[in-house]
Amino acid sequence: MKRIIIAGANGFLARYLTRYFVQRGWNVVGLARHKKGMDDACRYVQWDGKNLGAWAEELDGCDALINLAGRSVNCRYNDENKRLIMDSRVESTRVLGEAIAQCSEPPELWINSSTATIYRHAEDRPQSDMGEIGTGFSVGVATAWEEAFFSAQVPGRVRKVAIRTAMVLADEPGTVFSYLYQLARFGLGGKVGSGRQMVSWIHVEDFCRAVDWLIEHDEISGPINVTSPDPLCNAELMARFRKHTNMPVGLPATKWMAEIGAFLLRTETELILKSRWVVPTKLLEYGFVFKYPEMKPWDWSK
Repeated sequence: MKRIIIAGANGFLARYLTRYFVQRGWNVVGLARHKKGMDDACRYVQWDGKNLGAWAEELDGCDALINLAGRSVNCRYNDENKRLIMDSRVESTRVLGEAIAQCSEPPELWINSSTATIYRHAEDRPQSDMGEIGTGFSVGVATAWEEAFFSAQVPGRVRKVAIRTAMVLADEPGTVFSYLYQLARFGLGGKVGSGRQMVSWIHVEDFCRAVDWLIEHDEISGPINVTSPDPLCNAELMARFRKHTNMPVGLPATKWMAEIGAFLLRTETELILKSRWVVPTKLLEYGFVFKYPEMKPWDWSK
């Protein structure tokens, strides 16, 4: 039985990956600070994301390691939250590299999470896997994250892939999909700001399929964009959610309104105002076929 290790195993994406790989006969082991939030099919192993411990033995002989550890960015960017966001990503990546270096039989593949936010605000042209890196706090986190990953001293036979993932959508309470649905349903699903900012996204099933596909395609390494081939501007995204809810109108939100809303929700406007125009150039070039290539939320509901 193949064995996959998921670090940060009690998060939203980890739960979907657990179910996906268990259904395919894999043994899934999850590294997390606590068990709460993990899928029951995932074998829990405690770690603190900073220090080597007994958990490191799990990596020896496993087929693949996926690191999804990192504090949520859905918060206000005060000094303490910035520190937690940065440290949780860089430290977990660093210590995983140390654990792999000690393995007598290291994993064949190490997939480390990254983010499509690494690219600049782009309204003029899409950003491929070799796109233009941006500036600002979030970009600084992404670049430090990838630097810790690619500089980790592990055996040369360990293949490294950094997945620059866009917004992942799943029809599940508490997710971005649910939030957009509720906004549209109550007539608040208009454009935000200019509405021209691009939104890159991927269906959660395609996210899981892409991870599986990367495991099987050992010719691929380095950073890779994990996004759908159908990025939309914010105005069109909201229009499609209005169609999904049969709501003909949606009140728009100006930039200052978005700033007030973000403050009240204890989050940041960057999450909705930055234009992330990111496309999956490598995935398409190497033959990955998306099951959900277009934004059609009316076809995704449970």
